[in-house]
Amino acid sequence: MAAERGARRLLSTSSFWLCCLLLLGRPAPAAAARSGSPPQSPGSSIRTFTPFYFLVEPVDTLSVRGSSVILNCSAYSEPSPKIEWKKDGTFLNLVSDDRRQLLSDGSLFISSVVHSKHNKPDEGYYQCVATVESLGTIVSRTAKLTVAGLPRFASQPEPSSVYAGNSAILNCEVNVDMVPFVRWEQNRQPLLLDDRVIKLPSGTLVISNATEGDGGLYRCIVESSGPPKYSDEAELKVLPDPEFTSNLVFLKQPSSLVRVIGQSAVLPCVASGLPTPTIRWMKNEEALDTQSSEKLVLLAGGSLEISDVTEDDAGTYFCIADNGNETIEAQAEFTVQAQPEFLKQPTNTYAHESMDIVFECEVTGKPTPTVKWVKNGDMVIPSDYFKIVKEHNLQVLGLVKSDEGFYQCIAENDVGNAQAGAQLIILEHAPATTGPLPSAPRDVVASLVSTRFIKLTWRTPASDPHGDNLTYSVFYTKEGIARERVENTSRPGEMQVTIQNLMPATVYIFRVMAQNKHGSGESSAPLRVETQPEVQLPGPAPNIRAYAASPTSITVTWETPLSGNGEIQNYKLYYMEKGTDKEQDVDVSSHFHTINGLKKYTEYSFRVVAYNKHGPGVSTQDVAVRTLSDVPSAAPQNLSLEVRNSKSIVIHWQPPPPATQNGQITGYKIRYRKASRKSDVTETLVTGTQLSQLIEGLDRGTEYNFRVAALTVNGTGPATDWLSAETFESDLDETRVPEVPSSLHVRPLVTSIVVSWTPPENQNIVVRGYAIGYGIGSPHAQTIKVDYKQRYYTIENLDPSSHYVITLKAFNNVGEGIPLYESAVTRPHTDTSEVDLFVINAPYTPVPDPTPMMPPVGVQASILSHDTIRITWADNSLPKHQKITDSRYYTVRWKTNIPANTKYKNANATTLSYLVTGLKANTLYEFSVMVTKGRRSSTWSMTAHGTTFEFVPTSPPKDVTVVSKEGKPRTIIVNWQPPSEANGKITGYIIYYSTDVNAEIHDWVIEPVVGNRLTHQIQELTLDTPYYFKIQARNSKGMGPMSEAVQFRTPKADSSDKMPNDQASGSAGKGSRLPDLGSDYKPPMSGSNSPHGSPTSPLDSSMLLVIIVSVGVVTIVVVVVIAVFCTRRTTSHQKKKRAACKSVNGSHKYKGNSKDVKPPDLWIHHERLELKPIDKSPDPNPIMTDTPIPRNSQDITPVDNSMDSNIHQRRNSYRGHESEDSMSTLAGRRGMRPKMMMPFDSQPPQQSVRNTPSTDTMPASSSQTCCTDHQDPEGATSSSYLASSQEEDSGQSLPTAHVRPSHPLKSFAVPAVPPPGPPTYDPALPSTPLLSQQALNHHIHSVKTASIGTLGRSRPPMPVVVPSAPDVQETTRMLEDSESSYEPDELTKEMAHLEGLMKDLNAITTA
Repeated sequence: MAAERGARRLLSTSSFWLCCLLLLGRPAPAAAARSGSPPQSPGSSIRTFTPFYFLVEPVDTLSVRGSSVILNCSAYSEPSPKIEWKKDGTFLNLVSDDRRQLLSDGSLFISSVVHSKHNKPDEGYYQCVATVESLGTIVSRTAKLTVAGLPRFASQPEPSSVYAGNSAILNCEVNVDMVPFVRWEQNRQPLLLDDRVIKLPSGTLVISNATEGDGGLYRCIVESSGPPKYSDEAELKVLPDPEFTSNLVFLKQPSSLVRVIGQSAVLPCVASGLPTPTIRWMKNEEALDTQSSEKLVLLAGGSLEISDVTEDDAGTYFCIADNGNETIEAQAEFTVQAQPEFLKQPTNTYAHESMDIVFECEVTGKPTPTVKWVKNGDMVIPSDYFKIVKEHNLQVLGLVKSDEGFYQCIAENDVGNAQAGAQLIILEHAPATTGPLPSAPRDVVASLVSTRFIKLTWRTPASDPHGDNLTYSVFYTKEGIARERVENTSRPGEMQVTIQNLMPATVYIFRVMAQNKHGSGESSAPLRVETQPEVQLPGPAPNIRAYAASPTSITVTWETPLSGNGEIQNYKLYYMEKGTDKEQDVDVSSHFHTINGLKKYTEYSFRVVAYNKHGPGVSTQDVAVRTLSDVPSAAPQNLSLEVRNSKSIVIHWQPPPPATQNGQITGYKIRYRKASRKSDVTETLVTGTQLSQLIEGLDRGTEYNFRVAALTVNGTGPATDWLSAETFESDLDETRVPEVPSSLHVRPLVTSIVVSWTPPENQNIVVRGYAIGYGIGSPHAQTIKVDYKQRYYTIENLDPSSHYVITLKAFNNVGEGIPLYESAVTRPHTDTSEVDLFVINAPYTPVPDPTPMMPPVGVQASILSHDTIRITWADNSLPKHQKITDSRYYTVRWKTNIPANTKYKNANATTLSYLVTGLKANTLYEFSVMVTKGRRSSTWSMTAHGTTFEFVPTSPPKDVTVVSKEGKPRTIIVNWQPPSEANGKITGYIIYYSTDVNAEIHDWVIEPVVGNRLTHQIQELTLDTPYYFKIQARNSKGMGPMSEAVQFRTPKADSSDKMPNDQASGSAGKGSRLPDLGSDYKPPMSGSNSPHGSPTSPLDSSMLLVIIVSVGVVTIVVVVVIAVFCTRRTTSHQKKKRAACKSVNGSHKYKGNSKDVKPPDLWIHHERLELKPIDKSPDPNPIMTDTPIPRNSQDITPVDNSMDSNIHQRRNSYRGHESEDSMSTLAGRRGMRPKMMMPFDSQPPQQSVRNTPSTDTMPASSSQTCCTDHQDPEGATSSSYLASSQEEDSGQSLPTAHVRPSHPLKSFAVPAVPPPGPPTYDPALPSTPLLSQQALNHHIHSVKTASIGTLGRSRPPMPVVVPSAPDVQETTRMLEDSESSYEPDELTKEMAHLEGLMKDLNAITTA
């Protein structure tokens, strides 16, 4: 066998294309051609499936000792099969057996059954086995041969008496297998049975309507193969009918009974008493009609016979005996079982070696059947390559030639068993078509090795360097195992595969083959890889299964782990209700356990962890199963009645609470009766999810009681309390709309208006309700509809001192009637009077204010789910039993305080509870109730509060962005925002990423994020590789939906190979937002994405030399030109300054570029200015922040302090391609960048370089003025930007900057206003503090830049707003305009004036 499998390992390289065709476009290797016409390929002869099946299978048989028995069996095949028999799993040797022989058709004949107390050679389980050489073997279902034992009486007849006309019973109970052989004798003569005298299935004799002829001696006889066995004789006396009455008693009560579909059942029930009783039956509270039914028959004495049992016959049966004086009742549970039946059978399958296949098998039955698999007559034992998946399906991994044959699925339960089979044919590979085949894939490596999976990558074959149309197959096997498996790539051109479900510390051999349209190419050299070792802990327990045993219990089974790593000490079974986060566990020492006390019709998940001496092992996968359904345990809710006319009433209700439905609600049962005749109940059945029903044919002016009960497939649940309504005395007209209400009165208060009205004068038209419209100046802003019984309504949440117009219309099913208008002005806040404001423009008769009712008390909010809360209350104005007998109704209102201006919602109820649905998850609501009766209403009750349960997030995280970490191209940072609908506290996130956006989600790599962090780093990614990212939020209830995939390509080269400028410009991934650089911008050559210096192909050395020389020459020329230009412009600025100073009061006009503007630095926003005490310093001119005015480099000294503030990172606009040395206030070049700070001394002293689309890069040493002209605009932004930044970042901590000036008036700017009170933080933004850095105080005259954009010396920190980086081109134009418009001396005077002003403000503050 090993030699054969080894010979099949290396598949023919020219024939694998047929395998790809068989996959039918599916990437999963388990795909295979199914039954039907076999796949055809040129030049190949494909075998067809051979019909091989049983014509007749043995059935369960009951026999007696000494009789003969035939167990039938016949199979069909060409050629004819060989038939053998197994008894109790062992083949019978029929050649030398003189009692048992094989008949010509394959049946088994037993001539004389042997059976005794100690020797039972023939009783047992028999199975027919059919075999065809070179084809395979199939086995039949198992049949049980039962041999009746010796008769034994469990009870015998006893002497008794019976009154004439009554019923009598005589017991004779024997062992079950002897019941068919029981007969009765009267006075030693055979007793003839008829409709009046019957024998129950248990053997008991029933005599109904007794007569004098029934008296005598009775005995029962058991006649089997041996001599008959007689019971004791008992005398039955028949007494004459007496004058008096006797109590009603059961002589025989029904007991619980189990039958199989198709059988007959008898539920015994015999009663005796005077007067003679009558028997009737009910099932699940429904009366059974035994007279007209063909299925149900009432036997003698009152027993019920059910023929041809079906699943619908199961339920609770009630036997009711009534003789006019009294009634007695007995009940019994009738259970119907079903033999296993196949819903889906295995199908014949074609496959190739190394493929994976799955035989499907889906069965049903009651109890739930167990399934086992047989191959060629032998039991399939689960292993690494034969696995049971999805409860019943058989998966065969890495096919080899010897796997051919017949596979059978055998299902079995307590009632019986059944089998279904299919044939597997292993095809030879077809020869390849003419054409070039690909060579072997190159550089096959294991890029990721874990304990249970390995990721392989490779390069295209040398014969096809592009490889866009190539597909690949990865063959792998355990070292030393001949069975090889295959995994295919999911799409053409993909050059990576992740092999899952491997064993730890195990050596695997891998090889890769490429395929093109002509066939499979060469195989790569074998690659030997060993998975990572795992701690010496048990592996997962295989074949974990769970099935519902009852509505409140589930049984879980499993097997011993394949890798136990020592003796398994015990198991821990974890289980959890779906939708909750509370997992429970129980210790188990065996391989099965039943969990009791579960909720009915609720889905639970289960998993098992094995324990050895080292601790807990690997958990199994979760298996989910739902408990069985049951009758509802609660009544429907919110029952209400609506009188339609004099003969009909509409009844409305809502389903029982979800936790009490115990299954799918299949309908509702409505019972109603006249209040005066409570015994005469009429029943109506409503199917489906209908929540209302019109009851017609009622009497006029009559009070009716109604109740509703919910139904499931299991039966009827409890009913609601009776609710009453009275039909109209006469029919009202609903062919037209109602007339106008007869009056409308309004009573304004400060924030509400009380509206009262009277109905239309014409009472003959139906009024269904009233519509109240209101609004400021117009009544159409809001509309509220109330019940037709209502006469008062309070419009709330109005504005004080406002003029409202109110309209009232009566409506019915035809439409709305004529409106009645009124207007009212709400009172001002200071008005506390109670003067009523009545109707305007209409005569009015004042209505006295009715005495208010007492408000409801004890209002409670019971949370039922994430969107449902039940409100209950008590009414002190009702009697103690809280029974509502009048026409009062209750109004429930509710709202949430988020947002603060949320309006109340209202609903009316006629009972003392109301179910509020459609609420938001994890939200606090407040509820109050008022009662209305006629014209009287109460105030609102005390408020009850309730917070709905949490629910899984219903929206994905937002704004997912991916950026590369500076200096670490293999590390990326993922940022996101919380989901809009979190439905609870977010406890974490899961980041999924993969290089294949179409891969199954379980193949993606998972990065968990604990807590509510909104940023995460992922390291050690592969360079120049596109990655896809998805994020999923998690709360205590579970996982929410995933975000859309975000793509990001990692850079092509490490940071050590690039200048910082290259990283910022050339390494932007697809997950980043790119800056707007203008249409004429061209990236620098060093920013190429190619690792070889060119995006397409390498440059030869001579061309590279020419480019370097040319760039150097151009750079020198540009530097000289700019230096000359800057020098001349400085001279021109001095001339313009002398001509521009015209005012001595600090108000100047500046002319430059034909623009009259004020320096943006000098705008003071007084409304934003907050006076702060300024620390006294020896320096007479303290500086508050950097100035955006250009300065010479000699005026600035480097930083000598550390940043102590925690700056909350935020997304900034990208600023284009800029140097690592450029100034960046929030390190915002890449959106949400990691915390970083560059020390000043780490940078060259002459390197303040600014790359912009309009300014060439040049060293600072060439011109001091130019150096300062090209400072980073983030560090030198006008106060207009300062103000906008204050508005955006008012909730964030502000950094401090300290600058030591060399001129007393050169660095004045508006101080930033810190936010009032403690700083608040937007929870949607992640908080990451910047690292503090120390810089030495070197007094050198050169400009240094830092990534935080602050310069100065050590001083007490002062708050300053850090602005967002403006657009590059816009900022550059702003700086150029500033340079060309202002002179240093002019600005000096202006700033001197403002400096004096600030000194005054400082003096006031310090005083």
